Amino acid sequence: MTATAAPRTSTTADRPRRHPFAQGALAGVVSGGLTLGVAELVGALVSPESTPVIAVGRAFIERTPPWLKDFAVARFGTNDKLVLLIGMTVVVALLSVAAGVVATQRFRLGLALVLGLDAVAVLASVTRPDAGRLAALPTVAGALAGAVAFGLLLTAIRRETASAATSAADATTGTPASAGPVSRRHLLTGMVGTAAAAAATGTGGRLLEGRSQGLDPAAARLPAPIQPGPQLPPGATVDIPGITPFVTPNRDFYRIDTALLVPRIDASTWRLRLHGMVDRELVLSYADLLGLGLVERTITLTCVSNEVGGTLAGNATWLGYPLADLLARVGVHPDADMLLSASGDGFTVSTPLSALTDGRDALLAVGMNGAPLPAEHGFPARMVVPGLYGYVSATKWVVDLEVTRFDRASAYWTQRGYAAQAPIRTFSRIDVPKSFARLAAGPVAVAGMAWAQHRGIGSVQVRVDGGPWQAARIGGGAGAQAALTDMWRQWVWTWDATPGTHLLEVRAADGAGAVQPQQRRRPAPDGATGWHSVSVSVT
Repeated sequence: MTATAAPRTSTTADRPRRHPFAQGALAGVVSGGLTLGVAELVGALVSPESTPVIAVGRAFIERTPPWLKDFAVARFGTNDKLVLLIGMTVVVALLSVAAGVVATQRFRLGLALVLGLDAVAVLASVTRPDAGRLAALPTVAGALAGAVAFGLLLTAIRRETASAATSAADATTGTPASAGPVSRRHLLTGMVGTAAAAAATGTGGRLLEGRSQGLDPAAARLPAPIQPGPQLPPGATVDIPGITPFVTPNRDFYRIDTALLVPRIDASTWRLRLHGMVDRELVLSYADLLGLGLVERTITLTCVSNEVGGTLAGNATWLGYPLADLLARVGVHPDADMLLSASGDGFTVSTPLSALTDGRDALLAVGMNGAPLPAEHGFPARMVVPGLYGYVSATKWVVDLEVTRFDRASAYWTQRGYAAQAPIRTFSRIDVPKSFARLAAGPVAVAGMAWAQHRGIGSVQVRVDGGPWQAARIGGGAGAQAALTDMWRQWVWTWDATPGTHLLEVRAADGAGAVQPQQRRRPAPDGATGWHSVSVSVT
């Protein structure tokens, strides 16, 4: 009788072992996280602006062409920086995954990719305009920690892979295996430990940074103005549900700037230098500025990136010192025509001197709506100039004012193709009803905002479906134009809505009677134009 062999049972040893790509990817991510965490911790002690994400992000912003900047603001509004940071984090994570996967097969190539990323961050840190001697330290410290963790984890992965292969071979001979489980335990411990260290250092850096910011804006004590802001004319506000408030709360005021990390400036050490084409230089401390005798003015600011119907405008009551008086203190040379201002993060703005000395309420502001400037809006001091777009007037975190000429110097956005002279264009928008709203037939309040800072709004008109223009009622009436010349105006028109789909359009005219142009144009190089419209359905 012939014996037949029993069918062979498949074992782990019979199956080809896959390459440990998943382990390598995880090693790349956690070691990259450790790099960022350690850099965050060291950066909190040295310079938060020198951390890898902030330094690279800032370098990206510095090289952003105007069309991409306008696209980002148009699509994401005041969340543009958050979107950039999220995008950068995703890219770093993907590259870390790639480095880990490559290193499982070719360790030196994977490590070279990691060190290449670190080198880019170091270069971005040391080439900042305001880079100090220790600018590279956060990234270098993070890179060393991350590289060591990366090497140890990849070594553990290789050992675990070898141990698993040995265990599989032992299984075919019946030899007891013990190395595999031990190696897996070591690898898991290393992964968890590295991830915990990344979280701890990153969190510690954020906490330390928050505690080392010097004088908190909320703790600053502002003096009473020697000239309180004028009272609003009767009826200046329009009581329509859904309309934008006449005065914008600080928390809702738009923020558009190039700072990925809000500069945290200690007011006790802050200094403002005024120099250039002047008879005598002047250096002011925060206490000096508060003691000059401040005035209060309500002024609307507008960003040049504001699209037709956009919300990148806000109205606030500012406390500050007249820039014309400050310039008079230093004696401006008669052939100067520009003030080049610089913020604490190196951003520059060029402002026509004529707009600071022609009698308008141009201020070096320290307060906003009865409180010290929030850090996001320029604490300890910023410029506020009615009638000019922010990129040529509204420098935040200002530390330097140089009196010069347009043919001798240029600023950040003018170097990128934006106009050097940028008076705010006449603008109007419909706040209510919203586009695509469904309304009931009958009387409907159509309301919104209009502005033409330093020229004032003379009239606002609304039309339906291309029909005749109808005059809207402007808050405060025509007689309030002089009092509200530097502020936006609320307006309302009552529409007898009929069933159907309708197109509502609005246009405004400034105080001189110049009508807002119909042709739509993008913001670059000196502000958008066009009539705002909304489509609604009436039943």
